[in-house]
Amino acid sequence: MKRIAWGITGSGDLIKETYDIMVDIKNRTDIEIMVFLSKEGEVVMKWYRMWDDIQRDFPNFKTEGGPNSPFIAGPLQVGHYDALIIAPATANTVAKIVCGIADTLVTNTVAQTAKGETPIYILAVDQKRGTVKTTSPEGRQMVLKMREADVSNSEKLSQMENITVMKSPEDIYDIVGVSKN
Repeated sequence: MKRIAWGITGSGDLIKETYDIMVDIKNRTDIEIMVFLSKEGEVVMKWYRMWDDIQRDFPNFKTEGGPNSPFIAGPLQVGHYDALIIAPATANTVAKIVCGIADTLVTNTVAQTAKGETPIYILAVDQKRGTVKTTSPEGRQMVLKMREADVSNSEKLSQMENITVMKSPEDIYDIVGVSKN
């Protein structure tokens, strides 16, 4: 059986799309998905009114108590999981990873996992120069302008060892070897 660790950061952009794909994979396969949320990931799930959903769909999810609590990095480092997926990842999380800062549960987990052989897949939300359309917690469409610093960090992230930057939430299907609906 495949085991996937899925980390959620404080990004509202692409959270609903990513969540729906992970639930679809969970419901159609026997892949074990261990979910963990950064402190801001918890805030975003509540803000987007998805807190009840995650409790129902992934009842054993873990929330951040500190950079190494709960202890997720060790099992990832030694290969207990087949992959680490961080989706979606905020510009702040990406910047910290690129700079080697491991002071949150997500950034520490990535830093420690990168020292082993478990592959890491990150969906950085700020990948393209220009503007992107996203959805607010109230469901209205918004246009956001990407900052050069954030796009540059996403490019640097794609060059780091043992890290693959996903282009879209749909890439998760390929990563876990599941056909799209």
